Amino acid sequence: MQVSERIKVIISMIGLDGHTMGAEVVARLLRDAGIEVVYLGVNQTPEMIVQAAMHEDVEAIGISSHASNYNQVVELVELLEKNDLKHVKVFCGGNIPKHKVVELKDKGIAEVFPPGSSGKKIVETFLNGTRGGKWSN
Repeated sequence: MQVSERIKVIISMIGLDGHTMGAEVVARLLRDAGIEVVYLGVNQTPEMIVQAAMHEDVEAIGISSHASNYNQVVELVELLEKNDLKHVKVFCGGNIPKHKVVELKDKGIAEVFPPGSSGKKIVETFLNGTRGGKWSN
């Protein structure tokens, strides 16, 4: 699946989470689909990610989350709103407990991808969300 119009996303880890494998796989999937990816890597704060989102003019942010840094993910969504970037969708992937998935979605995370999510689903969900599709928050 190739994208005809250029869409841009940030992929990163937040806080002290150093698990990069999932983020690197998702970055490659999105790039292979024709999406422009800005890979920030590890040890990013919510503030750093918001600054990059403003500078890079992205449509979405993907956070790989394998630690108990869920409050920082919620803080990221809040900072986006405070900086008039509510249109920037945030999605997460990783080993996130089911009860936390519900909490994250309630707090504004557009989608959560657990381990084993298909690459096709990730790309399609991202494309639908950035084009005003399925994501409603």
